[in-house]
Amino acid sequence: MATTRYYGTGRRKSSVARVYLVPGTGKVTINKKDMDEYFGYDTLKVIARQPLELTSTADKFDVLVNVHGGGYTGQAGAIRHGIARALLEADPEFRPALKKAGYLTRDPRMKERKKYGLKKARRAPQFSKR
Repeated sequence: MATTRYYGTGRRKSSVARVYLVPGTGKVTINKKDMDEYFGYDTLKVIARQPLELTSTADKFDVLVNVHGGGYTGQAGAIRHGIARALLEADPEFRPALKKAGYLTRDPRMKERKKYGLKKARRAPQFSKR
């Protein structure tokens, strides 16, 4: 018996999430832990679930996620992006709603590189006249 699995890759900052949607009851598992155990903040849980809530599929799919890199906020954004892409694979009819909400767009904001002669990307050493 082959179970149907829908796959989506999500990225945000330096986080990469590999998301699998399996028909089920709505259980979200991140790195083999329950979502409530993995994310400490409720806002991150809400961010990760947004595409499921928008398409009314929160109780139709189990979500299996492998995520690495970055911090918790970036990982939550990557999971949201991955879930949105996987939902698109499951049903292309969701595209207009997901696109309008902005869940299919990869957030391009990244950490700016450090430049030589500076302490950080833009922070210059303190100036002293003498």
